[in-house]
Amino acid sequence: MPIRAVLWDIDDTIFDYAGADRTGMRQHLELAGLPGAYASVDEALDAWKAITVRHWARVAAGETDFLGQRRDRVREFLSRAMTDAEADDWFAGHVTHYEAAWALFPDVLPALDRLVPAYRHAILSNSSTDHQHRKLTALGVRDRFEAMVCAVELGISKPEAGAFHAACEALALEPHEVAYVGDEPDIDASGAVAAGLTGIWLDRRGRGGRSDLVRITGLDQLPGLLAGDTRFGAPDTFG
Repeated sequence: MPIRAVLWDIDDTIFDYAGADRTGMRQHLELAGLPGAYASVDEALDAWKAITVRHWARVAAGETDFLGQRRDRVREFLSRAMTDAEADDWFAGHVTHYEAAWALFPDVLPALDRLVPAYRHAILSNSSTDHQHRKLTALGVRDRFEAMVCAVELGISKPEAGAFHAACEALALEPHEVAYVGDEPDIDASGAVAAGLTGIWLDRRGRGGRSDLVRITGLDQLPGLLAGDTRFGAPDTFG
């Protein structure tokens, strides 16, 4: 059975989340000041990234909610007790600069254009529907995806099979008819494969080291791969 739809991750797959987050926080710290726990802005930015990863894992595990992880990130980053209102106010300063830096990766629109009309498209994200809907709308691509399934509302997250199956159900397709594209080898590609989809690891940073996964380093390679072109050294799982 051929692939009929492409299911997409958002952050660091089609949207440059890491770049926007780092730029936004750098600009925020220029105005708010560098917290005393950090010797340099770069050290603070690296700490912010690690804190973000840790607290998003708590969301995925059901230990906190979307707003809760934001507030806890701020408290840990600043190393001080804060009310919810204080944490929200500090985070809002970051959001202003972060959103100003929002951008698609340059290979996204050309890839989507080449994949139409051969494939349907949908989103599966470990974030919230409202947040991702607003982001994709601002980036001008929300109408490219006929369905969007997000973990916060669904109650389960990638790499759980149920998250991938819910997205397939939203498309009224069987898992083997769907390819999933994401930037994380385990959460995205391996999770998709375990759920019966074709998982494709978008390795933008060229990390490599996973010969068990279908791997591309840019979305310009995706149309050929879906059409059965395996020149990129990925396992041939496209029958």
